[in-house]
Amino acid sequence: MRLIARAAGIVAAAIAAAFPAAAQVPGLPVYNQGVPRGIGVYGDVGFPNEVAGGGTAYGVTGRVGFGAFGVTAILSSYDPDGPAGSAVSVGATGNLRVFGGPLVPLSVTLQGGVGYAKPDDSLLPTGSGIKEWRFPVGVGFALTIPNPALAIKPWIAPRLDILKTTQPAGSATQTDFGLSAGIELNLLNGFGVHAAYDRVFGDGSDPSTFGVGAHFVFRVPGL
Repeated sequence: MRLIARAAGIVAAAIAAAFPAAAQVPGLPVYNQGVPRGIGVYGDVGFPNEVAGGGTAYGVTGRVGFGAFGVTAILSSYDPDGPAGSAVSVGATGNLRVFGGPLVPLSVTLQGGVGYAKPDDSLLPTGSGIKEWRFPVGVGFALTIPNPALAIKPWIAPRLDILKTTQPAGSATQTDFGLSAGIELNLLNGFGVHAAYDRVFGDGSDPSTFGVGAHFVFRVPGL
């Protein structure tokens, strides 16, 4: 029994190494640019490096802010390099602004999130395929630089990046340091563009991804 358990652990660790924790959902950066004021819809394209699997990822994210608290939900599709097809993943975050406000340009936001993916099977949790759970936990620092027609918001967000991989032979959990940074350019009418870079500092093989996209934020009185 000990030999079986040890072999299962080795297999699980090998699978965890084969699917590195590149971000909350595979192929896209972890965004932590602050709590939105209103309801935002974001579209993203991600370009992971070879360590993270290469290929291209696409995602759609909804963001809602309630004063100092915000939530996000993301649906993404990632097509890595190689013969494997694209896989769908989902994720969500809760964000709490602990410093900053409408008249304060600097904001500090705590963030906790979860991402779920099944690289070799359908997204449903049933079945015996490999399941990946990612948990980014960190803090984001954002600075809003106002201009007459364009607001510029650079941000940086260090975090703990936790990956749990499960499969029939067992499970493995890996915790690394992650860092993402980016910039938003926002017009007064709610439209904007954004870009971000994300990197996880693992055991000599650091998966990273670069993402770009566009967004629109609907201003809602009272939110």
